[in-house]
Order: sequence, then structure tokens, then C-alpha cells
Amino acid sequence: MADTILNLIGNTPLIKATSLISNPNISLFLKLEGHNPGGSVKDRAAYNMIKSALDRGEIDSTSNLIEATSGNTGIALAMIAGIFKLSIELVMPENATKERVQTMRAYGAKVTLTSKDIGIEGARDYAESKVKNEGYIMLNQFGNDDNWKSHYKTTGPEIWRDTDGTVTHFVSSMGTTGTIMGTSTFLKEQSKDVQIVGVQPTDNSSIPGIRKWPKEYLPKIFNPKKVDQVIEVSEKEAGEMARRLAKEEGVFSGMSSGGAVTAALKLANTLDRGVIVAIICDRGDRYLSSDLFASDS
Repeated sequence: MADTILNLIGNTPLIKATSLISNPNISLFLKLEGHNPGGSVKDRAAYNMIKSALDRGEIDSTSNLIEATSGNTGIALAMIAGIFKLSIELVMPENATKERVQTMRAYGAKVTLTSKDIGIEGARDYAESKVKNEGYIMLNQFGNDDNWKSHYKTTGPEIWRDTDGTVTHFVSSMGTTGTIMGTSTFLKEQSKDVQIVGVQPTDNSSIPGIRKWPKEYLPKIFNPKKVDQVIEVSEKEAGEMARRLAKEEGVFSGMSSGGAVTAALKLANTLDRGVIVAIICDRGDRYLSSDLFASDS
């Protein structure tokens, strides 16, 4: 029994993939972040960013918060802000799936949709203008150390614990890069031999949750020295793998998770042995209004 739903953030399951890897000397484990109460890995960062800002006195019940998001962080922030009785406006491109928009509003957040033509970069610009001109406060997931520190405190230790310290490779899609920065920092402290693999989209691929940022929008929390290798995946590969995960492993997830597992399999093909952990960052029900799981896919 938990005292509050916030106590259910983290300690997500780690399961072994049973059909994707044929080499008996390589194990692929999937960390199911959709089991967080808000449905994604972003619950961890959202909670740590809000709770730390409250503890430091940087925000209170009179603050007007604003944040640009592609979806999952917004849902997590909406849920946690509601619990702490905070006002928050979430800004996202208009082509976000309706499930995400409706979920944020269900948690009580104001949702502002910006033109899809300017993407998440345009949503970030809009939020920053409100901070500059209207006195809003932005948690700034792209530059907030409390983002990556949440994974240093929780995700990394969980992976090390649940693999009994045998993990050899960690694979994560890169968006804000908080997950890979924090998990890398912890795992490298346990063993410098653990390899950290980031996932980016190929040129001209659009994969929700994975970005290849223009230099001026590169997250300030990103440190390339904490990533040993970057593997690129295409939109087609990520979508096909998301569908394979559902059909073959019973893991219902989004396209960024498909991208991470695609990269994990590409990595596995280069190894003789290893223990790979890949992040399954959210649940597939966030994408039902898109064509990701269309019957003719």
C-alpha cells in the first residue's frame, strides 16, 4: 500500500526479451517505464524537477509554470503539478496525438498547441517568450539538472540492482537526454566498462521522443562524453519494431521505444556476449489515434 501515487514512481519492471535475440550469450532486458503512474519514464524527471524546486523555494502555489513538451513530460508534469496544487501551462505542437492532449487536460493543465510547422523548437520558443515577457516560470527540462539527477538517483541504481551488476550495455533514445545522462553517470561510477549507447533518428526521420537537435536547441544538460556510441534508426525501423514488440514480446509501447530496441538489436549483432538493457519509455495506448498500430501496418 502506498501513501500517495507519487510513491509508485520508479522501481519499474525489467523483463528479458524472449524472441528478439537468438545468440544465447547475449541477453536483452527491457525496462518497462510505462508502469509508472503517469505512463512513462518522464514521471521520474517531472517529480524531481517539481519537488526540488518546491523544496528550494523557487516555486509555490502562486507560481505560473510553463513547459514545452512533445508529450510524455507534459503528462507527467500535469499529473504531479495537480497533486501539488500548482498551475501549469503545457505547450506542444498541434500534431501531437489527441490522447496526450486529453490526458494533460484531464490532469488539470492548460494545453497550448503551436504550429506543427515549427515543431517542438517553436513550442520551446513560445514558452520562453512567456517566461521573458509575462512572468511565467519554466522548469526547463532541457537545461534542468534535476532532470538527469532523477535518473542518477533511481533509474541507474534500479538497473544495476536488477541485473546484479552484470549489465554491459545501456541503450536509450535521446530527447531531452535526461534519462541517458543520469543513468550513464550512475552506471559509469559502478563500472567504467559499461557502455552507454544513445539513439537518434536518421536524417529526415520523425520519431516522437527522439531528436537530433540543431546546435542552438541542443539540451544544456547533454554531455557527449557520457555517451560511448550513438546508433541512428529510421522512422520505418522504429515503427516496425514497436509493432514487433507488441506482437512478439507482449510489450505495448511507442515509436521511441521501438527505436531503442532497434538500436539494441543492431548493437547485439556486433557482440559475442553481453547483457543489454533498453528503455521502453512509455505505453502504446498514447499512439492509438496515430497510424502506428493501424491494422494494415
